[in-house]
Amino acid sequence: MSFDLHTHSTVSDGTEPPAHVVAEAARVGLAGIALTDHDSSAGWDEARAAAQQHGLVFIPGMEISSKTDTASVHMLSYLHDPLDPAMLEINAATRGGRVERAKRICELLAEDFPITWELVMEQVSEDASIGRPHLADALVAAGVVESRTEAFQRHLYKGSRYYVGQDNPHPAEVVERVRAAGGVPVIAHAMAGARGNTLSLTELEELVEAGMLGVEVHHRDNPPEGQQLLLDLARRRDLIITGSSDYHGITGKPNRLGENSTEPEQVVRILQIGTGATASGPLPT
Repeated sequence: MSFDLHTHSTVSDGTEPPAHVVAEAARVGLAGIALTDHDSSAGWDEARAAAQQHGLVFIPGMEISSKTDTASVHMLSYLHDPLDPAMLEINAATRGGRVERAKRICELLAEDFPITWELVMEQVSEDASIGRPHLADALVAAGVVESRTEAFQRHLYKGSRYYVGQDNPHPAEVVERVRAAGGVPVIAHAMAGARGNTLSLTELEELVEAGMLGVEVHHRDNPPEGQQLLLDLARRRDLIITGSSDYHGITGKPNRLGENSTEPEQVVRILQIGTGATASGPLPT
């Protein structure tokens, strides 16, 4: 029984609707899936209904953007209350920051390429959380590049002249709010150095002290030595260990559903702790 606990749909920057993501999970033989769109729970109902149709476990989740003085940090939250006022406040702030960031990147791109904000918005599904992948899609639509991957490699990587950072809360604040909303906070791809600066071991320990409950160890962007560091931390601090694809759709990223997965006993730990929302399907015991 394999579970993929990090996936995205058109509710944020994926290329497939929630039901299609779940259907693909069933096709590749997964036992369960978490939908973790950026700063939004809008896809939960559709994904839950599709999971019931396909006989899969569905775990409601979200990926929340945060940052320290030196690093961008993504925190996965499972089973939190989506109507918790503090969570709604943090989601509104991060979504608003995403829009302003995207507009500034669009302005910079427009200096060199035939890109407009209207073209970017044509790539965004209704009420979706906007992100750099939508700008990448606009570059594809304008004929500047052939794929999202090429757009990131040539123009949207951190450090390019078109890159713009985003104002986000500190990860410790995110951890505290997720816990208060009954959720289970797990840090995503914490050793993905190719994406930019990563947290030190001391900073990760501080997040554990703040209430972080797990680490996403098995992810294509965590190098082997980074995975070992995270495993050592997890074993030392009795943290939940997850593995995930970070799927964004067949045409979104090269990541494929189930390429990394989470063991059932780790899923059980999440289900035992989370109280803000309910998982569904043939739950592991």
